[in-house]
Amino acid sequence: MKKVLVAILFVASTLCWGSPKPADYTVAVHVQSSHQVSECKGSSSLMRCPIKQHLNAVIDGRKYELNSKDDLDLVLRPGDYKAKLLPDSSPSGAHEYQMEYELLFPDGSTRKYRVVGESE
Repeated sequence: MKKVLVAILFVASTLCWGSPKPADYTVAVHVQSSHQVSECKGSSSLMRCPIKQHLNAVIDGRKYELNSKDDLDLVLRPGDYKAKLLPDSSPSGAHEYQMEYELLFPDGSTRKYRVVGESE
């Protein structure tokens, strides 16, 4: 009986640890448009061009372009989403920066995006 209880507690704690906490996603993201782009990498003999999801979004009043970190051939519906700025980001550079966000979707899933452009 003790072994079963320990197994249930272990599985429950693993599931809780792995799921995103909505309270961590405090950044409001308004996705204005979404489309697919090819992002080619490699040498001419080993060229690889995966499809990325490209978003035009407004975050904190600023216009950004974001590319999915994963290879996707899907389009995201425009609308409002919650996100969090990932820890490896460097948003306070004097002239240049590197930022990544993780968006939280209504079904509880998440996806990481890299900022690839900014406009006024």
